[in-house]
Amino acid sequence: MPVPADPFTPGQAERVQRLRTEFSRMLMHHQFAIDEMLTKVSILREEFLHLHRYNPIEHISSRVKTPRSLIEKITRRGLPLEIDAITANITDIAGIRITCSFIADTYRILDTITAQDDVRVVVVKDYIAEPKPNGYKSLHAIVEIPVFLSTGPVHVPVELQIRTIAMDFWASLEHKIFYK
Repeated sequence: MPVPADPFTPGQAERVQRLRTEFSRMLMHHQFAIDEMLTKVSILREEFLHLHRYNPIEHISSRVKTPRSLIEKITRRGLPLEIDAITANITDIAGIRITCSFIADTYRILDTITAQDDVRVVVVKDYIAEPKPNGYKSLHAIVEIPVFLSTGPVHVPVELQIRTIAMDFWASLEHKIFYK
């Protein structure tokens, strides 16, 4: 049986391999950023519980966009498959959702996290004070944190979504109705 011809020219094959390696490294950096943020949130959770005898954080979840989801977003936005373009234009590759009991808790958690010296606030969108037209409510913040690698620090964006249990329930139902 004949061996199929390589679909790539030598230069293209090397470019694809380089892009694959860079893409994997970028996703790894975002996972490390989530790990850093989860440590920060876990410390706050413990401190609130022990010092204040009240824990405003009910639930924490996190994710790094899957390669498929990320490529779909890159395609929708018409971005080139280049790491610099991706990291400059897509800020929700790493995401953490914090669910609280009360609205006041959402603001308190956001203020406490963003007051940390190594957390740089890029943008905050307050969909609690100004809900989206479909009724969606949540606090969204893009923050940037340093991830310390063997080659030095890399500043990585993380999207924080902070909402109440009721807001989370509504958003989950809305998502299922609209997307499923």
